[in-house]
Amino acid sequence: MENGETVTISKAEYQRFLNFESEIALLKHKLAELQRMLFGQKRERFVTPDPAQGVLFDFQEEEVPEKETEKITYERIKPTKKKKHPLRAELPPHLPRKEEIIEPENLPENAKKIGESITEILEYEPANIYVRKIIRPKYIVETNDEATQITVAQLPSLPIPKGNAGASIIAHILVSKFTDHLPYYRQSKIFKRQKLHLSDSTIGGWANSAISNWLTPLWEAMKTKITATDYLMADETPIPVLTVDKPGATHRGYFWVYCDPVRKIVVFDYQRTRGREGPKKFLNNFAGYLQTDGYSAYDKLGDKTGFLACMAHARRKFEHALDNAPKPAEQALLLFRNLYEVEREARDAELSYEEVKALRQEKSVKILEELEKFLIEEQSRALPRSAIGKALNYTLHLWPRLKRYVNDGRYNIDNNLIENSIRPVALGRKNYLFAGSHDAAVNAAVAYSLLATCKLNNIEPFEWLKNALETIPDYPVSQLHKMIPGSDT
Repeated sequence: MENGETVTISKAEYQRFLNFESEIALLKHKLAELQRMLFGQKRERFVTPDPAQGVLFDFQEEEVPEKETEKITYERIKPTKKKKHPLRAELPPHLPRKEEIIEPENLPENAKKIGESITEILEYEPANIYVRKIIRPKYIVETNDEATQITVAQLPSLPIPKGNAGASIIAHILVSKFTDHLPYYRQSKIFKRQKLHLSDSTIGGWANSAISNWLTPLWEAMKTKITATDYLMADETPIPVLTVDKPGATHRGYFWVYCDPVRKIVVFDYQRTRGREGPKKFLNNFAGYLQTDGYSAYDKLGDKTGFLACMAHARRKFEHALDNAPKPAEQALLLFRNLYEVEREARDAELSYEEVKALRQEKSVKILEELEKFLIEEQSRALPRSAIGKALNYTLHLWPRLKRYVNDGRYNIDNNLIENSIRPVALGRKNYLFAGSHDAAVNAAVAYSLLATCKLNNIEPFEWLKNALETIPDYPVSQLHKMIPGSDT
């Protein structure tokens, strides 16, 4: 409209205009995401804007009249400040102490001791590698029929039959790779500095042999136990794998991860694709609710499976839309924060599952109703392809699953627990880059399952793994479920 003149456009032109607007919003969102990846912070913490706080640089220049000035001189007494000495952190009492007594030089014979001045210094010794030398004496025993026989003690069960690697060295190798993210070739260099020459192929061979012989049956027992429940979390993450099918390139395999947050069990299952065949096979005997991020591969698992969604994923969409539509995004994030404050209150009070459900019914349900009303109202105003439009559509599409967590105190508001279990895989990929084969990826899934379950139960992984490798060779297969980290039965 110019000079009062009205311009009429057709429906097709108007739709074209809306398409351009939507395309521009999408491109702005993609640009913001790229800038966020390159320069932005990774955390998703949302700080509520303070209405009393002014906006930096948001001001108008005003003419300020010059004021008369006068020079004032005075004397003051400068206060003396006491110099603060930094306090040393107290060293943990459980660490062993090696005492070292230093006597004064040229001490007279008639000197009397009146006390001690004690200073504790933290020191470090490299890992103590030693050879376990098992000596089994042989005896000749004469029998009544004038025959003789040789008697010797039975050799203890070893992680690698007829091998020379003990449980402790294999446990150290596995924890170093799958918890501390040290590839085998780096471990080989560390051993070399300690005058122990082991090739990375030897180290990898020991690890794979121990996993295949003893830890895989335990992993199978974990798979059986984790599906015998009615509430699980699930997620997936890629893992590059070397194969003969792709010389010079890697195959994109996937770890499908399942977590029982009540019994604190985590199981990694390697599959060659991201198709629904993986979870369908794994969850064949599962009946209950599955909490996911909304990935469609989980949807057709049968009538026995219901679904919950992850509130953190929905919240993340609005956090990414802050630059695109700050006002509605901030309003949504405030409501998400209120929901998480209820969860924090329940966690701090250490409430039982029934008490958690009652608290959610009292407080969270009202917030969810307010959030749903807000989402519906904003959806009608937002461009579908904009960042805020995508956030609204994603959240409303999963809304029945998102709000279902208030119906049971065992259910979690989000999938953060399983995402924390997956994080070591992401860190490992940056260090060892890929799995050497599909079989190696399966072995990695076994190791990640056991060590993630240890972490979830606050169990020291090296001691548990060492004990497991010493115990499992002589343990009844039917009782292996008792060896699962944190398991009492």
